[in-house]
Amino acid sequence: MRIGIVGLGFMGRVHLANWSRCQGVQVAAICEKNATVLKDMNKPVGNIGGSATAVDLTRLHTYSDPVEMLRREQLDAVSIALPTHLHAATSIQALQAGVPVLCEKPMALTIEQCRSMIAAARQSGKYLMIGHCIRFWPEYATAKKIIDDGQYGKVVSAAFRRISTAPTWCQDNWLVDRQRSGGMVLDLHIHDTDFVHYLFGMPKAVCSHAAVRHNSIMHIHTQYDFGDSRAITAEGSWLAAPSFGFEMSFNIMLEQATLVYDCTRNPTFRLYPDEGESFTPEIAPGDGYGHEIAHFAAKIQGKQPPEVLTPEQSMDSVQIIQAEQQSAVEGRRVSL
Repeated sequence: MRIGIVGLGFMGRVHLANWSRCQGVQVAAICEKNATVLKDMNKPVGNIGGSATAVDLTRLHTYSDPVEMLRREQLDAVSIALPTHLHAATSIQALQAGVPVLCEKPMALTIEQCRSMIAAARQSGKYLMIGHCIRFWPEYATAKKIIDDGQYGKVVSAAFRRISTAPTWCQDNWLVDRQRSGGMVLDLHIHDTDFVHYLFGMPKAVCSHAAVRHNSIMHIHTQYDFGDSRAITAEGSWLAAPSFGFEMSFNIMLEQATLVYDCTRNPTFRLYPDEGESFTPEIAPGDGYGHEIAHFAAKIQGKQPPEVLTPEQSMDSVQIIQAEQQSAVEGRRVSL
């Protein structure tokens, strides 16, 4: 397969590195309009170390315009890792050119843009997938399997947490610009919102509280109402001090066990059953980025891997985020 990658910031490098590790795949072309980004490819960026590795760009066809890349290259798929406000237009260009698309999360800034992406995929008949890597992250994927298996009973409560310093490391500070990224809630917190959606479906309502800095939500805490007695919450923040680093974690209380993950702990992942000793569940090697790209590759090769997400679900996660933002701003419960 011949793959093109659009956008070579942190996530573009992650896609480039993981596509380069896939058997039977050739990264044929890259598209990046900022020459400085290409010069700084060996400079570490991002909040998760080790995910992107240096790649020899001299062997790749390089473009500054995705339309030109799509016109000149015979591609089997593209990875789109541009700032969020460009997701919809660039994905639609690729789909209309007859090329399957793996587009980074979040799907887009608005529901209308999400719908236009879905319509373009349907009209072209080409596969569209949004890169919600947490659904593929080994500890989270194993947690989903443990919950679905029912060995330890049903979920009674669950709390998800994602805390980071503000992402000022990104090119041109686009992540902290709400007009381009959607802000912390849409860029960072959506990881956990989407995983809550994956585990439990669409909530009936949300109730959110937020800390606002510079007219933007920088910390949010949300309770998801599924019409039952479960206590399901998620918290996201860009307010951590620079020395804090990054934390993603969850505490899931099952009827007969407690399941814990915290990327800052050692061990990071642990299951505490009501009876017997605690243990670390077996997980797949690698990280969510690699598993996500392997899943996408399998889909466009005509294989039938288990369904993990659909574009419609990715759009629904944007809708939940919008409800959370509305709840925090208006100080009330918002129904979906």
